[in-house]
Amino acid sequence: MTRSCICLPYFSGAGHTRRLAQAIASGAKGCGTRPIDVTDMTGADWDALDAADAIVFGAPTYMGSTAAEFDLFLERASDRWEEMRWADKVAAGFTVATHGSGDKLSALQRMAVYAAQMGMIWVGQAEIGTPVRPGNPGINRDGSWLGLMATSSRDKSRLIGPGDLETARRFGARISSAVHRWNNGT
Repeated sequence: MTRSCICLPYFSGAGHTRRLAQAIASGAKGCGTRPIDVTDMTGADWDALDAADAIVFGAPTYMGSTAAEFDLFLERASDRWEEMRWADKVAAGFTVATHGSGDKLSALQRMAVYAAQMGMIWVGQAEIGTPVRPGNPGINRDGSWLGLMATSSRDKSRLIGPGDLETARRFGARISSAVHRWNNGT
């Protein structure tokens, strides 16, 4: 098995979350990534998660929380808690919903609390967009700092708008940098 330093376990109901996982992975240059669809987990996927330096959780926000399919993955992964197998791994999260607010914060809080219980080190979003930085239109348009929030595009041919995709790429770069810094002390 090729080791991935960043694993992205996600659930995607209609493809939006998968698209975000791909964008985050593309931004994590210099770090192997492995997106993992949690509805089709293999033994190799579990091994990759256990060996990863970072785990970036992703799920759509449905009715104010993470989707049930993603919650099932979290429950299955919790058997790693007693041995603290994921302790000191870098963790982050991303979500998408139909509405600008869409109660996405509660989904990110669910992921962050889970990571804390697993002894992980949480990395939040650090991109500042408009209106504070007019040169960053569309970047972090939801003003989320706990993790990546995106709003699904009504255009089903693209699923996620360009600003949210660029924010996701930048988030991937931030996570990759945090992994490097955490592992190398620089």
